[in-house]
Amino acid sequence: MKVGVIVPQGWTGEYDGWEPDRAWGRTVEVAQQADQLGFESIWLFDHFHTVPKPTDELTFESFTSLSALAALTSRVRLGHVVICNGYRNPALTAKMAGTLDTISGGRFELGIGAGWKSDEWLAYGYGFPPTKERLARLRDGLGVISAMLAPGRNTHATYEGEYASVRDAINLPKGLQTPRIPIMVGGNGPEVTWRLAARFADELNLDGLSPDEVEAALPVIRSRCEEIDRDPATLRISLHAWWGSPDWSEPGAGRPGYLARLAELGLSRVMGLLQASATSDEPLQALAADVVTAGLELSSASAPAAR
Repeated sequence: MKVGVIVPQGWTGEYDGWEPDRAWGRTVEVAQQADQLGFESIWLFDHFHTVPKPTDELTFESFTSLSALAALTSRVRLGHVVICNGYRNPALTAKMAGTLDTISGGRFELGIGAGWKSDEWLAYGYGFPPTKERLARLRDGLGVISAMLAPGRNTHATYEGEYASVRDAINLPKGLQTPRIPIMVGGNGPEVTWRLAARFADELNLDGLSPDEVEAALPVIRSRCEEIDRDPATLRISLHAWWGSPDWSEPGAGRPGYLARLAELGLSRVMGLLQASATSDEPLQALAADVVTAGLELSSASAPAAR
């Protein structure tokens, strides 16, 4: 199991009162520290307003930020946990993904979900469709994106959906990865989201579940693959660790066991935000040490030894 970190960008209030230039400088520092320490990946949220309530504090936009971080790092994989399908035309999303994968040297992961933060939808003029419609839009978005990222220089994209369509669309570059940029569907919905992941995705990202909840979910996820005759082993499972969880956020005795348990369950990776990394280098250094203590590997020879 690999371990990634969500880079501070202001969404959870970690940059309250900061000026934008100082905050961006710290975002870059944390991303580069994660790269140097050997973490597998860095991630950003796709949000416009702070959580839990909108406040007059900064939140950096995710695609432009990730593009800059791609140029300022050298090894880590990069992605979103996860983009809101409703915020961008899905054909444009695929175009942006191909460009970002090229900028990063083939390190981009396309994480996507149906979206949920109603205040952002309404404030930015998207409306806020009911859950059923947002999931249907995600289905069509994934259909468009899959067609746009299909291998082949001369492969044009055609997909006719209720909410999104493309017709003979050219998408070059499609990125550097083969056979395509990995698609990660995010969400905890067993009836629709997990079926969409089984149909379209390389990875399913669960959100904020405990190890016991992950264990209970795994047979259901496998069954969603078996429904369409897909080998469940081909759908990777990852976890977004909630930043307020003591198992994730607090270094020391509990966290190595938490990471080891997730690894035993067969997860491909776990990623989460350490809010204190906005003001100190110690949280990432402590997490790196706990990763090693848990018996997991970092990618850099400069990673700290187990405590």
